[in-house]
Amino acid sequence: MTLAHGLLLFGAGALANAINAVAGGGSLITFPLLRFGFKMDSVVANATNTSSLWPGSLGGALGFLNLLPKTKPYLKLLLVPTTLGAALGAWLLVVTPKSVFDAIVPFLILLAAVLLLIQPQIKGLVLKSNRAVPPWLGVVLQTIVSIYGGYFGAGMGIMMLASFSLYMDGTIHELNAIKSWLGMLINLVASVLLLGAGKVDLGFAGWLIAGSVVGGYLAAKYSQGLHPEGLRKAVAVYSIAMALYYFWASR
Repeated sequence: MTLAHGLLLFGAGALANAINAVAGGGSLITFPLLRFGFKMDSVVANATNTSSLWPGSLGGALGFLNLLPKTKPYLKLLLVPTTLGAALGAWLLVVTPKSVFDAIVPFLILLAAVLLLIQPQIKGLVLKSNRAVPPWLGVVLQTIVSIYGGYFGAGMGIMMLASFSLYMDGTIHELNAIKSWLGMLINLVASVLLLGAGKVDLGFAGWLIAGSVVGGYLAAKYSQGLHPEGLRKAVAVYSIAMALYYFWASR
């Protein structure tokens, strides 16, 4: 890897984490870069992308520490299923044949793009929901989302918010806090397992992580002047274009 490649990865990591902080969908920037820009094996690209996300999600989770007392009961309820689901998702990624993963990746990217586009509607659902689903079903839903998060991950935060709206009581800020902590846990568990399986390119991940730290700092400092709606739509359109390219390239 050349210095220019490293700086490109650094910039992509910074941009992705800044986008995550403002609008969401940052991993949809870095995964296509690894897969298409650097011609990385698709499974390794996904694993490297996942392992580069958790430091940024850690920073976001720490920002919600003041809400820990109010959300602790739900965290206790979901800690084990989230951990097990993330581990299962990472294991499924490791054992999935490359040809199979290549076939489903464009659909996963499209799913994440659609989730990004309907994010405002999902947040509206969170605010209006009457929480009619029993907690045990919430555990099942969280396990499914965690499996997806450990396997691919893009859009899992939006999925969590949608499922939380069915069985949790709390403000949007409290639900966002739970989403941030559990999202960090999913990324961390998946990263450890994927690293142990030898699926993470540490050189690429290091540059992405370094960039994500800078991106998170810059987003926190300057994000008030940005327009999250426009950014969210731009990332979604870009992701749809990447999915279509993936369909074309895999023919």
